[in-house]
Amino acid sequence: MKKLFMASLLGSAIALSTSAMAQDLKALEEAARKEGTVNSVGMPDAWANWKGTWDDLAKKYGLKHSDTDMSSAQEIAKFEAEKDNASADIGDVGAAFGPIAANKGVTQAYKPSTWDQVPAWAKDQDGHWALAYTGTIAFIINKDLVKEGERPTTWHDLEKGTYKVAIGDVGTAAQAANGVLAAAIAYKGDEANIEPGLQLFTKLAQQKRLSLANPTIQTLEKGEVEVGVVWDFNGLSYRDQIDPKRFEVLIPSDGSITSGYTTIINKYAKHPNAAKLAREYIFSDAGQTNLAIGHARPIRAEHLKLPADVQAKLLPNEQYKAAQPIKNAEAWEATSKALPQKWQEQVIIEME
Repeated sequence: MKKLFMASLLGSAIALSTSAMAQDLKALEEAARKEGTVNSVGMPDAWANWKGTWDDLAKKYGLKHSDTDMSSAQEIAKFEAEKDNASADIGDVGAAFGPIAANKGVTQAYKPSTWDQVPAWAKDQDGHWALAYTGTIAFIINKDLVKEGERPTTWHDLEKGTYKVAIGDVGTAAQAANGVLAAAIAYKGDEANIEPGLQLFTKLAQQKRLSLANPTIQTLEKGEVEVGVVWDFNGLSYRDQIDPKRFEVLIPSDGSITSGYTTIINKYAKHPNAAKLAREYIFSDAGQTNLAIGHARPIRAEHLKLPADVQAKLLPNEQYKAAQPIKNAEAWEATSKALPQKWQEQVIIEME
């Protein structure tokens, strides 16, 4: 009898909780509709299929949207500089930048209703940041420019090639910084010791094989990048948008890093409810599927059943055997802050 009574109480509590959550979400939707707009930074249409989410938010809730593309560091600096004159409501930054933004006091917290399905390592306990999707550092290879026998499958292969390698701006972009970390891991370095990765790129610079081109869809399409270091979801997206036959995307088999990107809601947002609703939608089944359509691995992947055609947009699981998540976030935060200066002093100087 006691067990039945307790079960009844528990059932009632769950029902009340679910009901309260539904009411909260309805109130959030109504408040967001009144604001009518959500302005983002670093969330352009082509990146991880953000376009799918912005289109859905427009159709379902009437939210108008605009984006200004910029790096993670620039987004945080913008929030901090503009304060009450905020032009941005929400941004998407590399995982290492989530805690930085929170520590600077430029974010506001919001936990989506699927919060419990986000792994503990991938979120701030108070809801200031949470990874919506993961990325693993990959190579994208232009098969027209790199001969079959010379195409790299490991970081060590890069040393003996004749092609140029493009990684982008290590000083400002999380993708490029994580690329150096992935290389370091392949050479037995780690978050506290990135020197092995710097040594590889120094060697490439000395060989005049480090390209200053940023591996983007534009530079890849123009044939300005022979081998690019990119997040897997970017590489797969670029490949499919330009020409799947022209490009190969793979995870280097001697080591890589899996990180991710987190939304940050501007503390000073002019449209805070629209920003919170955007995060709510991003973590919903539909929002997570949108990210997968953009070749990004959803953070709630274990709780989703993706359509077969969407699952096919991702790389096979066996490609990720040598990839590892950030194991020491504090060390990586310190290392990533020092990395831009080291990159200039050790790598870029070799190109002059």
